[in-house]
Amino acid sequence: MGDVPSSRALSPEEAEAIRKAIQRAESRTSAEIRVAVEQQLDSDPYVRAVSLFEHLGMTRTQQRNGVLIYVARKSRKFAIIGDEGIHNHVGQTFWDKVAEEMKALFREGKFVEGIQAGVRRAGEVLSRYFPRAGDDTNELSDEVVF
Repeated sequence: MGDVPSSRALSPEEAEAIRKAIQRAESRTSAEIRVAVEQQLDSDPYVRAVSLFEHLGMTRTQQRNGVLIYVARKSRKFAIIGDEGIHNHVGQTFWDKVAEEMKALFREGKFVEGIQAGVRRAGEVLSRYFPRAGDDTNELSDEVVF
């Protein structure tokens, strides 16, 4: 994984590529997907993801079907969490499989592609259990959180 030449964990182009992946995934589901990226993390990524999940208001989606992909780029740590609405359908095994797919891409130095793969897989399963309705509104921003 290469360094980004600023204090941000992603370049503007990388952030835009991830935002577009989120929009594609959400075009088929009523669920909400967020991505949060930081440079460093000295603690447990799952604990940090849970904290951000709450802070970003992801528990306030109508069907409790939000998904957060959290990555600490330089620390090489990440976590994926889904709110109770989706987690009750797919269980921890699904999230573990998504994490393995992302980890394999990260190991190859494909950081953005790894995140995009996680977004895509989350979108696929979310569209199965929470298909997009005609009157669906985007409840949360698609922008990457830093």
